[in-house]
Amino acid sequence: MNWISIRRILGAGAKNFVRSGSVSFATVLIMTVTLGIIALLIFLSAILGYTLNSIKDKVDVNVYFVTTANESDILALEAKVKALPEVAEVDYTSRDQALADFTARHSSDQLTLQALQELGENPLGASLGIKAKDPSEYETIVTFLSDQPALSGNGTSIIDRINYDQNKTVIDRLTSAINTTKQVGAVIVALFALASITIAIATIRLAIYTARDEIGVMRLVGASNSYIRWPFVVAGMIAGLLAALIVLILLYPSTWYAGHTTANWLGGFNIFSYYVGNFAEIFFSLVGSGVILGGVASFLAVRRYLKV
Repeated sequence: MNWISIRRILGAGAKNFVRSGSVSFATVLIMTVTLGIIALLIFLSAILGYTLNSIKDKVDVNVYFVTTANESDILALEAKVKALPEVAEVDYTSRDQALADFTARHSSDQLTLQALQELGENPLGASLGIKAKDPSEYETIVTFLSDQPALSGNGTSIIDRINYDQNKTVIDRLTSAINTTKQVGAVIVALFALASITIAIATIRLAIYTARDEIGVMRLVGASNSYIRWPFVVAGMIAGLLAALIVLILLYPSTWYAGHTTANWLGGFNIFSYYVGNFAEIFFSLVGSGVILGGVASFLAVRRYLKV
């Protein structure tokens, strides 16, 4: 197919789109609703991702050491933990720092501070705060720690306790929420894409029926099958493109209006800032989705209902 033929098909597709009138309007409206839902899912995914990441940052595993543990043994263990591919960050807190932090937290509790002074020594042990790259990997880290109990010079364990059991419920729920969000989002997008294609096929079938006389004339004058069929596909792609542009335009004032509210509700996530900062990605996602959905729906409708 040469460039002249492509230009003619594009021109014919644009004319078909304009001539179809109410049918084209209905197709654009349906595609706008579908792409609007896809846009909402994009923002919902971003909001959930931000929320889940905030929770992730607050979830960790703490390893508490016995008070008799040598700092050299603890630092040796810290080096081993940092070398694990599942570990994102390790924060070491010495005994002295633990005591200072405890004293600061209970600065207004005179009874606790007095009891601490009466002990005459530091009752707190050092600790390691471990953050994993993914919440599902905490169990692997805890298993690694449990598999090597003899860590001190005399062969006894320097680990007093690990608070994984206390955090396991939160970690499991977080991991489940992340996986469920991804799965549900994919299913919703697939369902609405299917619904959009189905409805678009029905509207394009009507367009083909409306243009039946013109198609008959084109057959009589010897028009090729591609010249008859492809303008309808182009018209569907134009409908998807216009629908995407409408959604993008509507998103600007909508996200601007909701931005301050989402920032207050979601601890700093401003939906308008996200839209502006990720405009290129959102633009290509919606335009690409609109053109593909319109083109696929038109192609399927032409193959089924336009016999040439």
